[in-house]
Amino acid sequence: MDAARILGDEMEIVDKDTHHYSGMYPCRVPVWWARFGEPERHPNLAGVTGRKVILRIEKRFNRFERMLAKIFRAPREVRRPFDPMNSMLWELCNGSRTFEEICEHMNDVFQEDIAPVVDRTAAGIDALKRRNLMTVLTTEFTHKWSIQPGEVPAHQTLAPLDESMKIDAGLVEGDEQPTDALQDAPLAGQ
Repeated sequence: MDAARILGDEMEIVDKDTHHYSGMYPCRVPVWWARFGEPERHPNLAGVTGRKVILRIEKRFNRFERMLAKIFRAPREVRRPFDPMNSMLWELCNGSRTFEEICEHMNDVFQEDIAPVVDRTAAGIDALKRRNLMTVLTTEFTHKWSIQPGEVPAHQTLAPLDESMKIDAGLVEGDEQPTDALQDAPLAGQ
């Protein structure tokens, strides 16, 4: 049974206030990402487009692996395209929304497709955390690191993007980074 209760015309999401992420702010860590495809259903929020998201992560090789990669012409990066739900989760997790707010937006957009919303949203966040692509903050994100699309993190080297791929690394309203000096950030997956 879905963890939602009908109150008048509104649905209340049960368990979102008692989950261990309650009151916390999921936030992306520095990793190259961009949007692609056409917008799908999404909430009308700054920085949320409803488009799919793709990540680019540099591969790290030891000496032997580097030699094999050269021989076999292995790609120097991993590209991870997300499905619509994980793309929406990625866009929502900018450190300015609480876990409860993210659950509400995910439930509004995906309804029964994401039931039970609290468990599925937490599982998505946990999967991204395990891959070192997201962190969960106890306070609202203060822009200590860049979470903008199209930026190569300082600890990675990525080749320029092939224009034929139709990937949009441009900013949309809500993606802007304050101009304060950036500090060290959690590292994205290797």
